[in-house]
Amino acid sequence: MSTVKHLVLISNIIKKASTLRHLHKVTTDALPTEGGVLKARVFVVCIALLSNLNPQNLQAEPPAQVAQTDVDMKETFYQKLVKAAHARTKHVVIYNPKYFAIPYPGGDVPAHFGVCTDVIIRAYRDVGIDLQKQVHRTMGGDRSIAHRRVRVMRKFFAKKGASLKVSQNPQDYKPGDLVSYHIPNAVFSQDHIAIVSDKRGISGNLMIVHNIGLGPKLDDDLMSYKITGHYRYGG
Repeated sequence: MSTVKHLVLISNIIKKASTLRHLHKVTTDALPTEGGVLKARVFVVCIALLSNLNPQNLQAEPPAQVAQTDVDMKETFYQKLVKAAHARTKHVVIYNPKYFAIPYPGGDVPAHFGVCTDVIIRAYRDVGIDLQKQVHRTMGGDRSIAHRRVRVMRKFFAKKGASLKVSQNPQDYKPGDLVSYHIPNAVFSQDHIAIVSDKRGISGNLMIVHNIGLGPKLDDDLMSYKITGHYRYGG
């Protein structure tokens, strides 16, 4: 037995016996080391009733395994979703609301085109969820465009996900949440939607990933527009 294992064994015996009334003296006259023999005499406390202590029973028990809960799994999913949303900001996308006939399922408009909903659709697809398919199964409509409309998307998230309180408190919004807005003076569409990031802006609020007209961006705009919906959807 190595010196380290001897020392661990001795330490465990001391812990086991420290609260007991009967004493035994245990002596070790020599502990082997790599460089020779370590001469030592160690006195430890033991219990008489356990005079036949089995060293194997005194080894430290491994930490108990904690089962991963559904909450843990959901948190992991939303972390992946946020990363996927951030990845969208690295793509050059021209805002183009034009109708495109696309395949089903798994269809997408040309990669260099897109609107605010396409940021959401592509981020979810990157984590294994096809919103085109899910929205069509639930809401019906044109398989090429229905899932790309903010109002349809909001109804879907409210029905299949969680419709959360619309709040003016930025602390109520968590990474991976979906927030819809009404922007009266918008150049392209008054209806807008974004994914909440896990990064904070100068305001101290969580930022959002969205495409308001200049391609997918990470902006400090969580509370910049009138919020019309707050959702959480994990598939």
